[in-house]
Amino acid sequence: MGTRSDAITAQHRWVTLPVLCISLLVVSLDTTILNVALPAIARSMNASSSELQWFADAYAIVLAGLLLVAGSLGDRLGRKWIFMAGLVVFAAGSAASAFSKTPDTLIATRAFMGVGGAAIMPSTLAILTNVFTNPDERARAIGIWSGTTGLGVAIGPVLGGWLLSHYWWGSVFLVNVPIAVAGLLAAGWLVPNSKDPSSKRPDPVGAALSIVGMTLLLWGIIEAPSRSWTSGLVLGALSGSVAVLTGFVLWERRSTHPMFELAFFRSRRFSVAMSAMGLVIFALMGGLFLLTQYLQFSLGYTALQAGLRIAPIAGVLLVIAPLSIVLMRRFGTKPIVFTGLGLIAVGLALISGTTVHGDYANSLPSFLLIGAGTGLALAPCTDSVMGSLPIEHAGVGSATNSAALQTGGALGVGILGSLLNTRYQDQIAPALVHYPVPKSIMELINGSLGGALSVAQHIGGHTGVALADLARQSFVSGMNLAVTVGAIVVGVAAVIVLAILPNRAAPAGSAGSAGSAGQSDQQSGA
Repeated sequence: MGTRSDAITAQHRWVTLPVLCISLLVVSLDTTILNVALPAIARSMNASSSELQWFADAYAIVLAGLLLVAGSLGDRLGRKWIFMAGLVVFAAGSAASAFSKTPDTLIATRAFMGVGGAAIMPSTLAILTNVFTNPDERARAIGIWSGTTGLGVAIGPVLGGWLLSHYWWGSVFLVNVPIAVAGLLAAGWLVPNSKDPSSKRPDPVGAALSIVGMTLLLWGIIEAPSRSWTSGLVLGALSGSVAVLTGFVLWERRSTHPMFELAFFRSRRFSVAMSAMGLVIFALMGGLFLLTQYLQFSLGYTALQAGLRIAPIAGVLLVIAPLSIVLMRRFGTKPIVFTGLGLIAVGLALISGTTVHGDYANSLPSFLLIGAGTGLALAPCTDSVMGSLPIEHAGVGSATNSAALQTGGALGVGILGSLLNTRYQDQIAPALVHYPVPKSIMELINGSLGGALSVAQHIGGHTGVALADLARQSFVSGMNLAVTVGAIVVGVAAVIVLAILPNRAAPAGSAGSAGSAGQSDQQSGA
């Protein structure tokens, strides 16, 4: 069991939790808060489309690439120290990003923020798991932690829109600094330290392979929508990630001091729950990516107005996530996760019937279903993942959990975004083929709905109105295709969960329990 430097009273445990959750909040909302600021940054720095993409990608890729290494270091050196170091790096990177003057500087400082995020994200869950050793208390705490994860993703556009309406674009980064500093001070006082007392010597080869493999994987997924999935660079990155991650698996299997115990994946409770969790975030991030564009470009809302209309997803998620733990204790993990995935699938399926004549009221039921489904599924999945591991491996286990979240989110945006773009271009390009449109203008129209609407506004008159209508119809058609595929993927995941995921943790000492997480689950899942 992880060692503790202090005795942890019941009161102390529940005071520690807000420190962890608030620190996690800034990391999770940073994945979406930047999106609404990109137009303002582009105007301020004269940034190119490629540079705008790297402002977001640099953070996500570095964060995902370092997660396993950061989790392993926490187990070895002390989770509190890695957590506090992450807060320092994240605050410094945020301040530097806020005052960046050139695109290259902002890309570098965003990557530096990713280093801090990689240290913070798994550490919060690992510390939580060590602080809350009672299974019921741990489940309740994970419910709150999971709600915070989803809340940060969903409120990012709201907070970003509000800040931009009152301050300059750097405020979306600067807001992180006081929160991180407060978290750092509170952590030094309130958060107990823990680590793996039997940690082995470092595994630099495994660390290097995991960094390279995860970086290539995330880079390929993130770049695919803009470069296409058949691009030589994208295919090369994805193929390289498969080769490197395969090498990582082979190395870890033969290493006498592996960074990550692959035997954890033999537990169905661990592997199925982690896969389901990745698909929950796949649907949430992919859905938010599509819906924020729909609300702004098709329904005409400002960034702040769109963010406020997305807020019901966050509100429902925040209420349901802690409640899901109560339901899980009563009915077991399987029916709750299955129901959550089912609600998400239904919510996405309802969106697939959207037309250009729809309004916000038509979309609201789908938002509520997606929020409720995410809230139901996320916490039980996280509890299953962490509850199936020996507590001394909480750091690398929580890093694996975080890697599933990051990869699932990137796949959601990458795959659903690619489906949207492909259908949009397939519909709009043939309609314009007989018109003498300059190549640069055609690229702008084909590039996005926002670009087409800008051209339409510039043209004006009946032609401009016709182009805007065509672009909106093509976009909505692409969105409907994307959410249909998303609904099918999540629906299939729900069926797999129903068939394979064990309903409750195995008794202590049996296969599949935390004390023998490396063994296969023996229970039937009933």
